[in-house]
Amino acid sequence: MAPGDADRKRGRSCQCLPRRVKPSPFYGSLGVMTERNDILDVAIVLVNEGYASTAVGPIEVFASAGTMWNEMCGSDPEPRFRVTTASIDGKPVQSAYGLHIAPDRAIGNLGPVDLVMVSASGPVPAEWMSRHSALPPWLSERYRSGTRIAGVCSGVAFLAEAGLLDGRRATTHWGVAEGFRQRYPDVDWQTDLLITEDAGIYCGGGVNAASDLSLHLVEKLCGRDVAVKVAKSLLLDMPRPSQSGYALLPIARPHDDRQIQDIEHHLGVHFARDLRIEDLADIAGMSPRNFVRRFKEATGHMPGAYLQMLRIAAARTMLEDGAPSIERVGRAVGYDDAAFFRRIFKRYSGTSPSAYRARFRPWRT
Repeated sequence: MAPGDADRKRGRSCQCLPRRVKPSPFYGSLGVMTERNDILDVAIVLVNEGYASTAVGPIEVFASAGTMWNEMCGSDPEPRFRVTTASIDGKPVQSAYGLHIAPDRAIGNLGPVDLVMVSASGPVPAEWMSRHSALPPWLSERYRSGTRIAGVCSGVAFLAEAGLLDGRRATTHWGVAEGFRQRYPDVDWQTDLLITEDAGIYCGGGVNAASDLSLHLVEKLCGRDVAVKVAKSLLLDMPRPSQSGYALLPIARPHDDRQIQDIEHHLGVHFARDLRIEDLADIAGMSPRNFVRRFKEATGHMPGAYLQMLRIAAARTMLEDGAPSIERVGRAVGYDDAAFFRRIFKRYSGTSPSAYRARFRPWRT
C-alpha cells in the first residue's frame, strides 16, 4: 500500500470520528483517535541556501490549524498538528539571504511522523545536491514506511533525486522547470499546476506556494472548514489551481541560431500584426517547412504558439497597468475577436483577463 492509499481507507486523519483503530504499519501506533484530540505529527525539513519562507510559512500554517481562529473567537485552542523542525545534521541552516534557523533535531533523530515537508534550496540542484546527499535516501526510506512526503519549489528536487517522482506527476517553480526536466526526465512535470498530488507525494510550485501546499494538506487531512479558518486567520487565499499566471512568457530556451534569433526579434516588434509562416520564412531565407523545423528546434515552440505567448505577455503588461477595457487590450495585441482573446489568455495564464487584472493591477488607496 502506498501512503496515499491510507487517505482512502481508515488512515490517520483529523476528520476521524471517535473510534479505536489498530496500529497502522504506515503511520505508526495511533491509539485512540478522536475528532477533538487527535494530533498529526508534521516534520519540516530545513535545508541550506534556500528561501526561509518555504519553511516558516508551512510551520505557521500547520501550527495555526485549530488554534489561531479559536483564540480569536474566544474558544479553547484545539491544535491539529504537532510541528517539528529538522535539518540533516541537527545544526542550524542558513537561508539564501543570511537568515539562520535552528532546528529541533537531526533527521536521524526524528521519530514517526505523518508528514514530512521539505523546504526549498537554491534554483540549480547540481550546485548543492552533493551537500545534501543524506536527504534523498532518508526521504525514500520514510516514504517506504508509509509517511506522506511533500516538497515545495526547488525542494521538490530532493524528492526527484530520491526517485520518488519517477513516473509520477509533479510540479516546481516555473523558473526552474526546464532545468528540472533535463535533470529528471522520468518525472511527469506539470509545472503549470501550483500543487500536484500522486500516491501520497505532494509538490508545490514557487516559494509562496509553500502556504498553498500547506493549506491543501490541512484541508485534505482535517477538512475544508479547518483549512478555511486557517486561511482567514492568516489572511491567506485558499490554494490557487495554477501558477501559469505568474510565469514569464514566452519561455524560449537559449540557442545560437542567428537566423531564428532575428525572427524572434521581428516577432517581438511586430507581434500584433497578422504574420504568416510564409512571410517569416522569406525573412529568414528558408523554405516554410525548414523554417518551422529550425524554429521549433531552437526555441522549443512552434512559431504560432510562440507568437501567441508574445501577445499574451504584452496583454499581461497592459492589464498589470490597469487597462480598463479587455476588448481594447485584445485588439492592441492582435486579437479582433474578444472571445477568442479571452480563451487564448486563459490557456496561457490559467485565468481570465479580468481576473488577472484584478490580481495584479496597481493598488488604489
